[in-house]
Order: sequence, then C-alpha cells, then structure tokens
Amino acid sequence: MGENTKIEWATHTFNPWWGCVKVSEACKHCYAEAWAKRVGQPVWGPKSDRRFFGEQHWSAPLGWNRKAASASERPRVFCASMADVFEDRDELEPWRRKLWALIEETPHLDWLLLTKRPSNVPRLAGWSRDWPGNVWLGTTVELQKRADELLPYLAAIPAKVRFISAEPLLGPLDLEPYLGSSIDWLITGGESGPKARPASPTWFRSLLTQCMENDVAFHFKQWGDWAPGNGINLPQRKVLREQVAADGTRMVRVGKKVAGRDLDGAEWDQLPKARAI
Repeated sequence: MGENTKIEWATHTFNPWWGCVKVSEACKHCYAEAWAKRVGQPVWGPKSDRRFFGEQHWSAPLGWNRKAASASERPRVFCASMADVFEDRDELEPWRRKLWALIEETPHLDWLLLTKRPSNVPRLAGWSRDWPGNVWLGTTVELQKRADELLPYLAAIPAKVRFISAEPLLGPLDLEPYLGSSIDWLITGGESGPKARPASPTWFRSLLTQCMENDVAFHFKQWGDWAPGNGINLPQRKVLREQVAADGTRMVRVGKKVAGRDLDGAEWDQLPKARAI
C-alpha cells in the first residue's frame, strides 16, 4: 500500500493481498515478485500462499476518501500493484467481496483495477451491468497476440473507464479496432530491472499516433532501462550496454532514472475523459 505513490499515473496504491501466478510474457521479469522475494514473502506461484492484511491496512482508503471529498481533483487508486484482483483462487473470494464493499464506501476515489485476466471479470467482479462510477478497468497487453486475445473481454465490460496498460511493451500493437469505441486510455512504457528488454521507439510513436487519431488519452510512463541512443533522448551518462532494437534504433542501457520519460521531447500525461455508460 502506498499513499502518494511514485507511479506516474496513480495517486495511491492499495493491495488487498500480495501474490500471483505468471500468465504472460509481460510477467517474465515481474517487479512485484522480485520485491516480494526481497522482503521475504514467498507468495508467487500456484502453490504459494497469498499474504493478507488486517483492518488497519484496509482502513487507509477510507481516510483518503475523506480527504478527497473536499479536494479539487479525484485521487486515482491503483489496485493492485502486488497481485491480480481477478486471479481465480477460492481463498481470495472473501477478500474480493471486502474490496468491492470498500470501493462502494469510497465514492470520492477512482479505483483502477488492472488485470491480466479480463476473461475472469464477469464471473468474479462484484457487479454485472451496473458498475460503480468510480471503477476503471484495465488489462495488460504487451504483444499483439495478447491484445487480440484479451481486448474483446475488456470491451464487453461496462466499466466507466476502460484502459490498456501496454507495459512492458514487447512488440508493435495495432489497437485501431478498440481505441475510441471501447478504450478510453492507454498507458505504455518500456521494461526496467536487471533483465529488461528494450522496446523500439517506433512502437511507442505508433501508439501515440493511434491514440491521437482516435481521441484516446495517452500516457507514456517511461523508457525503462533502455533509451534511444540518438537524437534528443541521448542520455548524458555512462552507457552500460548497447543493443539494436527491432526497428533498427541504437538503444543504450543507462538505467530507468537516466532514461527518463520524454517521448520526442515531451512528457505525455493525458487522462481519460469520463465515459457515459
């Protein structure tokens, strides 16, 4: 849990539990698994227990909601950075019900539910047609095959805002069939960490163009550990490694902080407009 999180597209983070199972290429170098292991929590994998929390932990969003009632901007709560709310395990069901109740008790917070399992949403969510207005639902699509598999499920769910997290981006994406009609917001970025894979700059530029053409909010979170080694994004620091990206761009490994989040000289922090259901 984190009040005033450093994640650029959220205000706070809240985890109803810790732990998950890897299901896609995006999970290969999972930061949440690495962090859990670092702090001595073996909660990853189908046979591992999940980590649950007490009432003090669960009361924090109630305080955020009270503050938000008189704020000029609605806080966005990323749920969950250390788990997947729609992982299908029997022992998670009472905690899911607790989460749905908490969301309904905090109408001044926008809850961002990001899942790699949108096919489970109709069966496991607390709502069918009448979703609360403060719930935004997103799914992770790092490759075209994942977009083709997952986005039809996301498009069919009547959340107020539906969004895509294309992070870490591992290939080019054609999202034209979904942007505008079904998707309100796109977050994208490169991979960070010791085993990070570089993303091609043309992949990000293509997504930006697609969003602009379809009036969809675009958020570029980061380059990750690798940045373009030519032009305006050239880092003025020691290069750790070099690699040629899929589009032929020279990429240099300089670390997430140095690589930054400028895409062609600008930071992209757009937010979605509220969708009328």
